[in-house]
Amino acid sequence: MRSPDDLRGAVEEYLGGLELSPELGRLDEVVRYALDGGGKRLRPVLCLATAEAAGADPDRALHAAAALELVHSFSLVHDDLPALDDDDERRGRPTVHVRFGEAQAILGGDALLNEAFALALRDPRPEVARELALATSGMIGGQYLDVNGGSRNRRELNRLKTGRLFEASVACGLWVAEMPAEMQAPWRAFGAGYGFLFQLVDDLVDGDGLATELGAEGLGRLAEQTHAETKAHLDAVDADTAVLGVLLDELAARAQKS
Repeated sequence: MRSPDDLRGAVEEYLGGLELSPELGRLDEVVRYALDGGGKRLRPVLCLATAEAAGADPDRALHAAAALELVHSFSLVHDDLPALDDDDERRGRPTVHVRFGEAQAILGGDALLNEAFALALRDPRPEVARELALATSGMIGGQYLDVNGGSRNRRELNRLKTGRLFEASVACGLWVAEMPAEMQAPWRAFGAGYGFLFQLVDDLVDGDGLATELGAEGLGRLAEQTHAETKAHLDAVDADTAVLGVLLDELAARAQKS
């Protein structure tokens, strides 16, 4: 089994050599700037680790894994826009609309999303692209909740805006491994739990979201409970899921340090 760092390296290499549609012209620079912004590539790593745990060569899932990262990057570019979060900086760099302009950022986000589906459609199974499409709709629905009083239902907002793409990261790995739908439930429950825990950790670190409702202590307890439940879902899987377990424990460790 490949380690998370090995899988992350494979993702970086793939993204570094990614050929974008020539029709994008000079918009190519905007797309690559958004993709090169750093981050741990958790979603594609989850996809590759799941595919391997389910019995497939993880290299077969690189198209799907990269597609997930492009969708994630699209969401960040658009979330940062003045009409939404209006952020000037992300990961120590100017956001895309600050660096290139608002119109270019909108088009760059559109291009990232379109290129993501071009990648997903390289997989011979249509379920990969369908999974990605459904997750993207969930993300967009979560963003809509966020800008329309979603704090009244923070857990549903988090499930959609953050959790859906994490669940899809696991599901896409399963589809690449040709796992039948009726066998996917515990894997998907793990992906959904991982996504919920990810947002809880972010809220703990930033002191917002559910932290404002539950307080740091209450949110810490919820994170511990979510970690235990998500680990139980993973334990229910009849496969070598050690790498997925490492990724889960690393995330839980962030919560304990907060």
